[in-house]
Amino acid sequence: MRTTRWFVAILLANAISALAIDQLAMRLQPALEAITPDGLLAHIKILASDQFEGRAPGTKGEELSVKYITDQLKQIGLKPGNPDGSYIQEVPLVGIKSEPRMSLAIGDKTTELRYPDDFVASSARLQSEIKIDKSDVVFVGYGIVAPEYGWDDYKDVDVHGKTILMLIGDPPIPDPKDASKLDDKMFKGKAMTYYGRWTYKYEIAAQKGAAAAVIIHETEPAAYPYLVVKTSWAKENYEIDNPNKNMDALPVRSWVTLDVGKKLLADCGQDFDSLKKSATTKEFRPVALNTKANIEVKQTLRPFKSRNVIGKLDGSDPKLQNEYVIYTAHWDHLGRHPELQGDQIFNGAIDNASGVASLIQLAAAFMELNPLPKRSVLFMATTAEEAGLLGAKFYAEHPLYPLEKTLADINIDTVNPWGKTHDIEDLSDNNSTLDDLLAAAAQRNGRAMTPNSQPEKGSFYRADHFEFSKLGVPSLYTGGGKDFVGKPANFGQQKKDDYTAHHYHQVSDEVDPNWDLSGAVQDIDLLFEVGYQVADGDKFPAWKLGTEFKSKRDAMMKKGLN
Repeated sequence: MRTTRWFVAILLANAISALAIDQLAMRLQPALEAITPDGLLAHIKILASDQFEGRAPGTKGEELSVKYITDQLKQIGLKPGNPDGSYIQEVPLVGIKSEPRMSLAIGDKTTELRYPDDFVASSARLQSEIKIDKSDVVFVGYGIVAPEYGWDDYKDVDVHGKTILMLIGDPPIPDPKDASKLDDKMFKGKAMTYYGRWTYKYEIAAQKGAAAAVIIHETEPAAYPYLVVKTSWAKENYEIDNPNKNMDALPVRSWVTLDVGKKLLADCGQDFDSLKKSATTKEFRPVALNTKANIEVKQTLRPFKSRNVIGKLDGSDPKLQNEYVIYTAHWDHLGRHPELQGDQIFNGAIDNASGVASLIQLAAAFMELNPLPKRSVLFMATTAEEAGLLGAKFYAEHPLYPLEKTLADINIDTVNPWGKTHDIEDLSDNNSTLDDLLAAAAQRNGRAMTPNSQPEKGSFYRADHFEFSKLGVPSLYTGGGKDFVGKPANFGQQKKDDYTAHHYHQVSDEVDPNWDLSGAVQDIDLLFEVGYQVADGDKFPAWKLGTEFKSKRDAMMKKGLN
């Protein structure tokens, strides 16, 4: 009898669960029908057209992009996202065009490096000129201070006023039980941590008082070739125009190619491979190099007001409509480079006209819901992501709605343009309960959520949602799957590798007539479902134990309750 009751209870629970799933599907279906391949493509074609000139902030491309996105949000029926009654949040930026020079002196021999083929350099400081003369050069390994791993590359060495040379990525520490693998107890093994990102390395260098920090580029740990660094840095870049003119930032930040780094070390009597190996141990100590660095960066500064574009869907519950779910996608790309021969426009079709097109389609889908979700939903197209997540950073530090009332940020940065997949990649590294919602939504739709297949690229730290995460807001970030319907097993990886090698941050990132955006629609549908469940549910998403953002959220929520 007890067994029979237990069996009946299971059948009843399964029936209730199936009914709930069916009801959810019926409720969302009219909205999901608003998300279509043709709709996505229409927006991408406009945003990635030559007329928009690569959508660089502070240019004609920004004017056209902001107007187009604003007009679309208005037509959909969204309310102005800024409480001042506009669809705009102004972001004070400064365009910086750098002309750097760098030479290295060893004894009476001086080597002049070629910009931008050998090196790039810039400064976040809003100064017209930065000069570093005869600065001692110190190799600091990976340039990391990570107390939780018992790791300090600087030890007690004073690098104040010096030029530090460092490696990109995290230290690849072998597993003591299996030398063919990395130790997942140190810097998450194969996965990149924030310590491996170039942004962290410059931040810690500034804290240490260094005059300049030079990163030796390597394609695999950087996750992109030097050509990407060259095209991204050898143009006008941007910084937030802070009241202190960013004088607390590192004076000079730089990259050199691997060949230049190796030669520099060899000229100093050092071997690159030996130093790199020694840098993978806790015992590593900085190595003073018998060379002096001379660096000069002349900067042309162009202050202007850029814009985040924000639309708002009011929640239907009077008690909960002052809580928010936010979708983000950056509208900017690399603009136009007049010095190039032939094609000069970085159209950014995939990166990230596709994300903005998705944002617009998601907004249209939410407007089809009846009833609307209980909480309010914000749709924000951010500026200057390519310059360091600046639009998202400015919003997170100057939120239009309280972060303690913001349940989640769901970010879209590039979509899959090659057809349907059985899977969707979780680039959020399973850090929060949002990942659980994504996994459940994928399963309901006959798909699977798979872990990040290339965690060493540090994708989580490279897109707008990270600025929300740093301040405690749970975030979700996905990538297209690799298991393509009706395609060979290696098709997906080949497509991703080809895009990274030949189109990422290149003029060739244009609309392709061979695209199949049905897979993008699949993925956007899942992000819609997750966002809806959060906006209409009864629980705040939460960071999981062990994540570096949980304490920030806990403190934020505690403050909000007081």
